[in-house]
Amino acid sequence: MSTLLNKRIALILMLALAQIRGVYAQNVLDNYIQQAFKSNDGLKQQNLQLDKSLYALKEANSLFLPNISLQGSYLRSQGGRTIDFPIGDLLNPVYTTLNHLTSSERFPQLQNASIQLNPDNFYDAKFRTALPLINAEIYYNQKIKKELINQQQAAVNVYKRELVKSIKTAYYQYYQAEKAVEIYNSALALVNENIRVNESLLRNGVRNNTALTRSQTEKEKIEAAVTQARNTAKNAKAYFNFLLNRDLAADIEIDSTLFRSNTAPAEQAREREELVQLKTGIAAYSLAEKMQRSYLIPKLNTFLDLGSQGFDFKYDNKTQYFMWGVNLQWDLFAGGQHKYKTLQAKADVNALQAQYSQTEKALQLQMEQAQNNYNTALANYNSAQKQANLANKYYTDQLKVYKEGQLLYIELVDALNQNTGAQLQLSLAQANVLNALAEIERNQASYPIN
Repeated sequence: MSTLLNKRIALILMLALAQIRGVYAQNVLDNYIQQAFKSNDGLKQQNLQLDKSLYALKEANSLFLPNISLQGSYLRSQGGRTIDFPIGDLLNPVYTTLNHLTSSERFPQLQNASIQLNPDNFYDAKFRTALPLINAEIYYNQKIKKELINQQQAAVNVYKRELVKSIKTAYYQYYQAEKAVEIYNSALALVNENIRVNESLLRNGVRNNTALTRSQTEKEKIEAAVTQARNTAKNAKAYFNFLLNRDLAADIEIDSTLFRSNTAPAEQAREREELVQLKTGIAAYSLAEKMQRSYLIPKLNTFLDLGSQGFDFKYDNKTQYFMWGVNLQWDLFAGGQHKYKTLQAKADVNALQAQYSQTEKALQLQMEQAQNNYNTALANYNSAQKQANLANKYYTDQLKVYKEGQLLYIELVDALNQNTGAQLQLSLAQANVLNALAEIERNQASYPIN
């Protein structure tokens, strides 16, 4: 009973460990993608544009609030128009009579006055509060800014999906390049073994040095291929790290379990962000068309001035003042400007609607082509897998025959090259399947980016 219980516990632990490994393996590439979402410079630029759109909306909202400003002016003038006031001619005869009757000089003689119209040494300082009461342009401007935010958010999502596809493709390319290095190293090990066998046969007088020379030549060729494959792997690593904004030589963790599944994801009904961009653009241009038509609605604003004005910078209860008022603007005729602006906005709407229809069909075409490419890549992969198995068996059989002295070395080299080429073709076919899956995922917009 105890033994059976221990076996069950061991089985449960093994299943749990396998599940944990599966979750971990599944998250290796996803973790890289999440790193790219945080550090990719191109995505940062898109997010900054989104922040800019949010600030533009806040600016549009602020237009509904009162605007308070401090305004002031100071005037210093000399000359110009004047008003002549004959106060002396009017009052001096009266003052002369009064002085005669009172036998005094209590009423002096006055000079005629000349008053300058331009104020001299005059100031006017005030706080002006202005508030729009009716303004259709402000209303539609706010609505347009909201649509532009949605459009930019869709643009961010489009960039994210392209980034996911690029990261996966680069990851698969790096894996395939490392796999090529591994295949060439395996071929190099086989050639080294052939060299050892040929040297032994040469020492025993069974073979001449022709086979040894040919095997050494093959070794040089494969070593050159290894060097080239390693360089390809370095370039693939650098590009992958570039997408993640990391050091170009940073190590990449390879998750081999990702390359065991070649099943395409089920198609999901999801609206592509490219269409969302166009749809929000259509909505924005439609609002712009309505905004151009809103000239028929009068604009009504109110204001309140609290200030002080006077001469020689005097400030007292006599210089203080307030002024309240209402402004009305109603454009009745503008030479057809609003009409033509409305027609331009309508043309923009029609153009985007046509682009939306074309893009929708183009995306459907891309989905169809991606599915066909996946089917072709999968068929090629299955064929390459069979060819690799056959080529490996063929080389093993030929090697046995060669060791028995019944096969020319050139035939063995041909078998080795076929085996190496078949392994490389299998690795490439597998990468093509994974790239096709990434393309399908991109066209379905199925990867969770939020």
